[in-house]
Amino acid sequence: MLPLMTYARSILIPCGSPGTFHCVSRCVRRAFLCGEDRLTGHSFEHRRQWVEDRIHELAEIFGVAIWGYAVMSNHLHVVVQTVPEAVARWSAEEVAQRWMRLFPRRDQDGQVRAEVLAGNAPRIKELRERLANLSWFMRCLVEPIARAANKEDICRGRFWEGRFKCQSLLDDNAVLAAMAYVDLNPVRAKICDTVETSKHTSAHERLIEIEQDSA
Repeated sequence: MLPLMTYARSILIPCGSPGTFHCVSRCVRRAFLCGEDRLTGHSFEHRRQWVEDRIHELAEIFGVAIWGYAVMSNHLHVVVQTVPEAVARWSAEEVAQRWMRLFPRRDQDGQVRAEVLAGNAPRIKELRERLANLSWFMRCLVEPIARAANKEDICRGRFWEGRFKCQSLLDDNAVLAAMAYVDLNPVRAKICDTVETSKHTSAHERLIEIEQDSA
């Protein structure tokens, strides 16, 4: 098993720095992210799609590349690369539009809000940094899932552990090892027998894309 570093984020991931990271978020209070609660028989399998859809959505908004993910019964893995140099090339208008996709407002006209936001240079600078920031990416990934799960469970309180665990991947071999570890997690946990049947993982998604390309 790959060890996960627990150093302070400011030491492990300097603000605005590029890098590739293996991140893990775990549920608390014996909460089920997905899977089936054997005590109650209640299935949470549909939540896997929530997480997978959110990962894909954020990949289109943040300055990141997703190299791997796996949605498990009480935690999730994601291998993500931050690409601040790409975010630096975005116009103020693009930064504003991407941020509005993250935090839409029904009480304001979208076009007016975008124009006002794009014209606020200090705010755009702040948002540009956030859109290349790993902690903001993980926050925007887990918080909506927690709200939806708590609503469905008819409860309040923390759904995830306070801090996600993170390992910095310093070279290509480390990235490949993390990707393999994440992709094989459902098989190792005996959720499925093969990678081909490990739904809601990056490996399964890649296999589907290969099949579609060869069809």
